[in-house]
Amino acid sequence: MNQNCSLPDTPRPIRSYVLRQGRVSDAQARAYREWLPRYGIAFADRVLDLDQVFGRAAPKILEIGFGMGETTAAIAAAHPETDFLGIEVHTPGVGSLLKQIGERGLTNLRLIQHDAVEVLRAMIAPASLDGAHIFFPDPWPKKRHHKRRLVAPDFLALLVSRMKPGAYLHLATDWQEYAEHMLAVLRAEPQLDNTAAEYAPRPDYRPQTKFETRGLKLGHGVWDIVFKKKKK
Repeated sequence: MNQNCSLPDTPRPIRSYVLRQGRVSDAQARAYREWLPRYGIAFADRVLDLDQVFGRAAPKILEIGFGMGETTAAIAAAHPETDFLGIEVHTPGVGSLLKQIGERGLTNLRLIQHDAVEVLRAMIAPASLDGAHIFFPDPWPKKRHHKRRLVAPDFLALLVSRMKPGAYLHLATDWQEYAEHMLAVLRAEPQLDNTAAEYAPRPDYRPQTKFETRGLKLGHGVWDIVFKKKKK
């Protein structure tokens, strides 16, 4: 549709992010040029065959909003038996993770630079994911911006529909109010069960970031939430 001709009955979807210019370093730009054709997947309105994408049958984990990719690369390197698909909209982050993929020789990681909601709707088959990670999403702390928060009932229902029975969903945030919001949203989803009474201990597979370590030393909290999709 022509952007200058929006119709009143087709409102623009609310995005959970704002595309900022962001500086792309020379190293990120080189990695983007060199490795995106091999490890990147272009957005398309067709369902991916994930086993074909990775060239094998293995557990498939989706990460939404991987930032600069340090955690994503570390988890993928520690778990070569599992395949990871990362989604991110910001070019510096995509370039940064591609650089780490190239340096580490990671073959179990692929990236899509696009809106996560559109990727889930168009490219991820129902009941195809063994797990999903959403680590430190933008908390949009101002009340007027809460409508931009990624973790909301409609988004969660879409994500859960793409998860296999028994698959897990792991969220983490350093904003207590957002943690409370996310916990309430997940508890309200009838297809999910909490793996803990409330918040979960940080699983060993999620490395503690330098930013997180610094915040904990200053007395800031970090909340992990881990739910599983019911098997029936």
